[in-house]
Amino acid sequence: MPAPIWYDYAIVRVVPRPEREEFINVGVILSSVMARILEARIGFDEARLLALDPGADLVQIRAHLQTIPLICAGGAAAGALGRLSQRERFHWLTAPRSAVIQTSAVHAGRCEDPMQALDHLVRTMLHVADSPGAT
Repeated sequence: MPAPIWYDYAIVRVVPRPEREEFINVGVILSSVMARILEARIGFDEARLLALDPGADLVQIRAHLQTIPLICAGGAAAGALGRLSQRERFHWLTAPRSAVIQTSAVHAGRCEDPMQALDHLVRTMLHVADSPGAT
């Protein structure tokens, strides 16, 4: 049996009106130093978001969410953040902020396959409808 691999993860949330503190889960960021993985999966049901805030700027929210996987991947496409180490990028992404895009507290876990753990987290933490409004 292989040794367990430790990982950290945070849930990405859209908080359309931060003063109301209502949110929907829209993504998962997983980092494993042992496995050299920093990966994000994003997906949300726009109808659920619009139920919280009918005036939410979906174009801007989508644009901001699309940057998260780029930052995880690093490199030139992520701009100046892409030059940071994997761990520094994870900490930057999960730093507390009062904005429309936020993350949960960082949680730890262990598994045999971090990508399977990420798939499991996406399935259990995101409620993405099988509809044209889901991204």
